[in-house]
Formats: sequence, structure tokens, C-alpha cells
Amino acid sequence: MVATDNSIYISDKAKAKVMQLMKDAGLEGDESYFLRVGVVGGGCSGLSYKLDFDNEIKPMDQSFEDKGLKIVTDLKSFLYLVNTELDFSDGLNGKGFYFDNPNASRSCGCGESFAV
Repeated sequence: MVATDNSIYISDKAKAKVMQLMKDAGLEGDESYFLRVGVVGGGCSGLSYKLDFDNEIKPMDQSFEDKGLKIVTDLKSFLYLVNTELDFSDGLNGKGFYFDNPNASRSCGCGESFAV
């Protein structure tokens, strides 16, 4: 992935998993829901990623669309997530969502947290 502007991106594999999770949660086809990504304090490296479904835009939220999926983050989190790609792995070496974050100076061994 080559970032062309300040945005948040999602891989095809991650989008497919998000769509499946939305379907499982009974949100499929409900255009008011989107994927909220964020950064919170915690984890072994100091900052952790957060993912959730939401349907409420807050005043300072930043909104993006990639591959037809609406992605929203708060302004503070966006400063850490600019040009990050959300990906998904179902391999033997780790299963789940992970962030390919060019802003992270280091991340922990489990990939759950990072530092800038």
C-alpha cells in the first residue's frame, strides 16, 4: 500500500472480516453504522488500538472511506493513525486484526500496542 493522502485505509481481507462481523451483529445493510477506529492509552508499548461499530458521529471526528467502507476516528487518534492500514490475518502466527502503522516507532511482540 502506498499512501496518497492523509487517510486511514483497510485491506480487502480486513474489509471482508468487518462485513462478516457486521452481518453477525445484525448491522448488515444499516447505512448508519460504520467502523470506528481509535487509539487509547495502555498496552505494553504505551498505546493500544481500539475497533468498534458505531452510528454516532462526534463533533471532532474524522471520517474516511476506503473500498466502500466508512471509517471514523476521533481527531486525537487520527494524529497517531494517519496513513495506517487496517489488515486481518487468519494465519497460524496470529489471528485477528492488526494495523500497519507507519507512525509507530515500535510495537510490542503481540502487535496489540505501539509507541511513537
